[in-house]
Amino acid sequence: MAISKANRPITAFVRARPSDRRRGIISIGPLRLACALGRSGLNQHKREGDGATPRASLVPIRIFYRADQNLRPTTSRLPQQIIRPDDGWCDAPGSFSYNRHIKIPFNKSHERLWRDDHLYDLVIETDWNTCPRLPYRGSAIFIHLARDGYKPTEGCIALSRKDMRLLLMWLGRIRCFKIS
Repeated sequence: MAISKANRPITAFVRARPSDRRRGIISIGPLRLACALGRSGLNQHKREGDGATPRASLVPIRIFYRADQNLRPTTSRLPQQIIRPDDGWCDAPGSFSYNRHIKIPFNKSHERLWRDDHLYDLVIETDWNTCPRLPYRGSAIFIHLARDGYKPTEGCIALSRKDMRLLLMWLGRIRCFKIS
């Protein structure tokens, strides 16, 4: 059975703006969404802590969301997981849990997914540095909510709440985010 054109997987393109390498545009079919990129712009040789968004193709693999923030995804083929106060992400390159979801308390370097600034109220986990996980190659490269004014991230892609809702409507069809 053939896949109809309307249901065919698509690629979302992420490009830095020529005027500011820390800001970008996500193109999904006819849709254009503003986004924040890493404070160091794009880099083909991503390293832990460099503040760069990797120049790569990122496959979305899971959605994390805070149930108390009314952002539950209503449409997506991806698995979904509610963020709880003890959820975190390991960013310690020497740890067996590097670039993995962990439970807090955790005795190595990590960041909390339940944040007071609400940037992670909805997070799309990507496959960056997952197979294999290489120390110092970068961790927690997510698509998440943006700070006011689209201030740069530590290497993630960030969108406004309004644009994140639009992205979620397309997410079930997105094969990957090609960052160039």
